[in-house]
Amino acid sequence: QVQLVESGGGLVQPGGSLRLSCAASGSIFSITATGWYRQAPGKQRELVAAITNVGRLNYADSVQGRFTISRDNAKNTIYLLMNSLKPEDTAVYYCNVEGYTSSGRPFGSWGQGTQVTVSS
Repeated sequence: QVQLVESGGGLVQPGGSLRLSCAASGSIFSITATGWYRQAPGKQRELVAAITNVGRLNYADSVQGRFTISRDNAKNTIYLLMNSLKPEDTAVYYCNVEGYTSSGRPFGSWGQGTQVTVSS
């Protein structure tokens, strides 16, 4: 079983920055795809940024040029650096990790979510 623990959310003023972290632990053999999603009140969960299984970076149009997704394979940790934050970025942010366990089984796990609030 693979667990994800997120950290780094909080309250920030418009124009500020935050870095979210998502640490994966458990019987991990390899991580293939990773992504960050967010869900604002009354809205559906949406993809914010992702690293595909071939290493391609994808970003939602609304965050392109402001957010950066990255991954530390040695630490099984993914990050989301968020710059120039706007009030409309306020949401609960979730990480998602896909890969294979040590026994060769595919897995897909979600983090518990971390609140990001952008407000003056």
